[in-house]
Amino acid sequence: MEDRDDMLMNHVNTNSRPSDLKITDIRVTDIVGAPMHCILVKVYTNQGLVGYGEVRDGGSRNYVLALKSRLIGENPCNIDKLFRRIKQFGGPARQGGGVCGIELALWDLAGKAYGVPVYQMLGGKFRDRIRMYCDTDIEGKHTGKEMGEALKKRMDKGFTFLKMDLGIDLLYDIPGALCAPLGMIGDLNQSSRTYEAISRNLTPKKRSLRNRMYDMQNIPHPFTGVQVTEYGYDILEQYVKDVRSVIGYEIPLAIDHFGHIGVESCIRLARRIEKYNIAWMEDLIPWQLTDQYVRLKNSTTVPICTGEDIYLKENFRPLLERGGVSVIHPDILTSGGILENKKIGDMAQEYGVAMAVHMAESPIACMAAVHSIAATENFLALEFHSVDVPWWSDLVTGLPKPIVDNGYITVPDAPGLGIENLEDDVMREHLHPDYTDMWADTADWDNDYSHDRTWS
Repeated sequence: MEDRDDMLMNHVNTNSRPSDLKITDIRVTDIVGAPMHCILVKVYTNQGLVGYGEVRDGGSRNYVLALKSRLIGENPCNIDKLFRRIKQFGGPARQGGGVCGIELALWDLAGKAYGVPVYQMLGGKFRDRIRMYCDTDIEGKHTGKEMGEALKKRMDKGFTFLKMDLGIDLLYDIPGALCAPLGMIGDLNQSSRTYEAISRNLTPKKRSLRNRMYDMQNIPHPFTGVQVTEYGYDILEQYVKDVRSVIGYEIPLAIDHFGHIGVESCIRLARRIEKYNIAWMEDLIPWQLTDQYVRLKNSTTVPICTGEDIYLKENFRPLLERGGVSVIHPDILTSGGILENKKIGDMAQEYGVAMAVHMAESPIACMAAVHSIAATENFLALEFHSVDVPWWSDLVTGLPKPIVDNGYITVPDAPGLGIENLEDDVMREHLHPDYTDMWADTADWDNDYSHDRTWS
């Protein structure tokens, strides 16, 4: 028995023992263009092991730094305990980023400490390769034929599942395609095009404009008063028809980013494009509107999908219990992280609902998703949004290059997430202009404290 124990410990990465592992520091670096603004996280320990995490695309580094004082001195292998401690500081969409970013790094550290891949700690894997669905954007005015050609190039790269946008932004400049309160269309159009451009170096006038645009982007769909006209539906239907004429009908095609229109307009659009064999229509209305999702799903044969902005398993439950979705679509940097994401998938399976996974981030979040969904049976496809980012795979070492090969990712067997190191030289070329000091000291966050409990 002693020889067997010695053999097992030879595969454990430890200067002392995993039970003595302690978190000593947390630092972040912001990069842009991968494809979004991504905040990468390092969690340091007393044994030289470093765990990698990430904040949801377009979020804030402060979401993770605010958690630092709650984690210093703790054993990162106690993942569930620490997650339960900090999950009160997460929330929907980007607000989940700090909690989820830390959770990813804890799993990475535990896997490295014990010398096993993350998927093995989740119960093993259902698959050796992860199917990627390829999202495709075209900036500016374009036609359905042009989108079809762009998607066809994705197929030529080996992708077996596709997604595109189909929204009212295609109609903004076409007279008679939209009906809305006067001025609303112009405000929505301006806010979608210029918000990021005026988010830096703010003068009082620019700040006022940015805040106005922020408000416009956060008007819930039922409250905008925007409707698509029959002419507008004709244009959107023709767009989808033209895409299918290029890519054919053998490959799944999902659709996203419709714009802030009400559920009645969504139903009419869904019925218009049913004949084009759509894999799913995504995030048509806010995820919180369960009754409207039930109406929507019961009004069309197109599968209905949502979930990238939902935080924690319990918030997926109403949509599943009421039958409001055909596909759930969590993002691992919002849903609660690696284990919570698996729990969400397992719960959806009980309702006969498949799980696709949203991912528009760096290889860190990507590989965290890979391990989680390798261990989840009802998985359908994982998003890939960085086909046109030539340096995306170069951000990390320890993984094959390219990471995505012929439309799939091979599940790694290396410890933790399978990432050996982050490539600082590559990141340095793509630093966010507001955060040019890589992995800067975060000691100011070491002793932050509040009376953290959600009850009295």
